[in-house]
Formats: sequence, C-alpha cells, structure tokens
Amino acid sequence: MTPDIASLRRQLQQLQELHATGVIDADTFEQGKHKLERQMVDQVMAGGDDASAAAAPAVAVPAVGQAAPTAIAPLAAAVQAATPRPRPSARLWALSSVFTLLVAVAGYAVYGTPAQLTADGASMAAAGGGAAAQGEGAGPAGSAASHEITPEQIAALADRLRERLQTEPDNAEGWAMLARAYNMLGRAEDAAPAYKRAIELNGQDAGLMSDYADILAVSNDRQLEGEPLKLIERALKIDPNQPKALSLAGTAAFNRKDYAGAVRYWERILVNLPPDSPMLDQVRGSVDEARKLGGLPARSATAATTAAAVAPAAQPAPAAARATADAATAQVSGTVTLSKDLAGKAGPDDTVFIFARAAEGPRMPLAILRKQVKDLPVTFKLDDSTAMGPQMKLSNFPQVVVGARISKSGNAMPQPGDLQGISAPVALGSNGLKIEINQAVGP
Repeated sequence: MTPDIASLRRQLQQLQELHATGVIDADTFEQGKHKLERQMVDQVMAGGDDASAAAAPAVAVPAVGQAAPTAIAPLAAAVQAATPRPRPSARLWALSSVFTLLVAVAGYAVYGTPAQLTADGASMAAAGGGAAAQGEGAGPAGSAASHEITPEQIAALADRLRERLQTEPDNAEGWAMLARAYNMLGRAEDAAPAYKRAIELNGQDAGLMSDYADILAVSNDRQLEGEPLKLIERALKIDPNQPKALSLAGTAAFNRKDYAGAVRYWERILVNLPPDSPMLDQVRGSVDEARKLGGLPARSATAATTAAAVAPAAQPAPAAARATADAATAQVSGTVTLSKDLAGKAGPDDTVFIFARAAEGPRMPLAILRKQVKDLPVTFKLDDSTAMGPQMKLSNFPQVVVGARISKSGNAMPQPGDLQGISAPVALGSNGLKIEINQAVGP
C-alpha cells in the first residue's frame, strides 16, 4: 500500500529523532530524508491526502520547460554561470527543476515548516530557476521523475504554498521558494510580490535580488533602469561575482551604449566560469559584440586574467566567507542551567536537547547535543561536528539562536509541556553563553 502523507510525516519524525539522538549519522539521515521526499512527491502527484485539492490557476501557464520572458539580452543564458559543472540540455534542466520544485513544495506539506526547504530552494536557484531560463519544451516528466507533470499541477502546489504562507508571513525561505516557483511558471505578476516579501525578510540574498530585478524589468517592458538597477547594485555589493547580477548590470550598460561597462561586467563572469563550461562561448560572443560596437580592442587570449584586475577588490561574498569559517569561530559554547522554579517539573532522567538554529532563516536545528537533567548545569559546545546535515551547518550562518529543551518523552520535536530556554541572537563564535531553562512549551 502506498504510504499516505500522515504516515510519511510520522516516518520523518522518527528519522529526525534517530538522528538527534545519535542513532544514525548525518549521511544516513540525508539519504532517508530524500527517500521520504520522493515518496511524498509520488503521493502528492497521486492526489493523496487531498494533495490535489487546490484548484488549478485561472491564468494560463507555459508548458513545462517553456522559457519565461526575460529582461536579459544579449546575454540571457549567462545566469547559468553559477553552476560549476556543464549545464544539461534545456529539457533536462526543465525536468530536474520541476522535480526539485515538487520535492520542495511537497516537502512543505509533510514538514509543515520551511525547515527542510533551504537546500532544495538553493538547488532550484542554482539550477537556474530565474525568469531567464531557456527551454525547448519538455516531454513527459517521467524520464526524470516517473511522472506526467503538468503546469497546472505545479501551479496548484505553488498556490498551496502561498496559502500556507498567509499563516506564516515571516517565513523567508517559503516566500523565496514561492517566488521562484511562480517565476518558473512565467507568472511574473505573482512572483514579484513574493520576491519583494522574501527580500524584506532576508536582505542579504544577492541571487534573490537579481531574480527580483529581472521580474520587475520583465513587467516594465524589459527596462532595467530604476528599481531593477537599484536591486542589481545592491546584489553586487553583497556578492560582487553574482552571475545573474553581473549579466543584468552588463545588459543595462549595453542598452545605454556603455559598451566598455558591459565588457567589464561580462568579463567578470568569464573569470568565474570553469574552463569546460558550455557558457564560455556565449559569454565570449557577447563580450566580443560589445567590444566591436564600442570600438574597443578585440578580446585577447588573456582577457579572463585581465578581467580579474578590473573587478573591485571586494571581500568574499557572505556565503563563501561563512563556508570557510575556521574552527575557532564556527561554534558557540556556554552553560545550560535549570531554573529553580521549574526544577520540580523535571525528572533526573529526562532528556535535555541543546541546540542552535539560524537567527534568520530555517528553524531546523543546525547543531544539537543530547544530555539529561541530572547533568545540569552542563557546559556545551556546538559546532559543525554536531550538525544535523551537510547542507545545514553553523558555519553557514553569521548569527544563531541557542536553546535548551527538556523533553520527558525524549522526542526531538517540541511537545506541549516541555521546558525550554532560548537565547537572543548571538554571533557565531560566541562563548560563555548562559542558557536558563525557565519556561514551558505551550500547546
């Protein structure tokens, strides 16, 4: 019998508990989680648990894989430069992106929280989920996910996500995923407000800003001047090498006949492309066109090296800087105590979970330790060695919230009646934190 959504939810909870208590390692947890995600897609596409109850949208949507309008010209495909491996065909891109979207949105129905969506949303963005994606039109999606996926089904899932976000308006990851989903479907009028809300909640995502700039330009007769250009400039301040922002900035310069400026932006894309990237020829062709129109010398064989010199001497992008944080800073430590007022409500063998989660972003714990009440007060150290998974690590976030929770059931998921204490947001690398368990978890 095919498992229903409730059953899959229970399996996921059990999997999380096994990981949180150290019974299974991070790799096993990730493998099991991805298997459940695929089963969830099967169930959603089959209409289980009212998964297909949301009505198809009234507006027409493009066929799966059909390119949505884009403001980028002549370098539309340069947005794919962020992917360090050869780009698959447009058809394969469309199928894989659609499947990733389905996994993400279906996963939302399982988890009831954006906690598990971050990696999937990032994967979709890296795959080129923006409006500039190129497609040939896709055949049956079964070649990628064993399903006949229709635009109406995808749109219905996206609309379900939008309904959930009405009750979780501060869910930055959910809004970003919704924006990219509508973008993929060519629904710019729906994508724009979702992008706006996502950026209001997370103003440090250069890729998100670039996508929003593209959508605004598409909605304004492909004009990049004004608000789109401001967003592009903000994105490049956050990440000077953001490929879509560079592509759009170059296009804006090209459109106003600042060919030298276009060359500078586009050659910076060349610097970051791998030698075997299929995008090299297209980017080089656009650079050559701008050089010719601007009366500039032809691009030399050393142009890529020269381009590095004209790029601003910027600090590494926040994400890259966090990814390379050393062991001294990619951790938090301190002491957990139990309030005297609550001491009588906890038994000595009750489980204590000590955890850290992102101050802004997914609420899933980034790192977790398991102790018992009889160990209190206890000192702790949370770092990447206690991470919940390879994609969700302390070193990926500049600020975290640290907490401790007493669970009588030993359940890793919060339950009414649990006792907890939560810190204010602290910078990664903070030591000497004092976490007092001083409140009960409500229903």
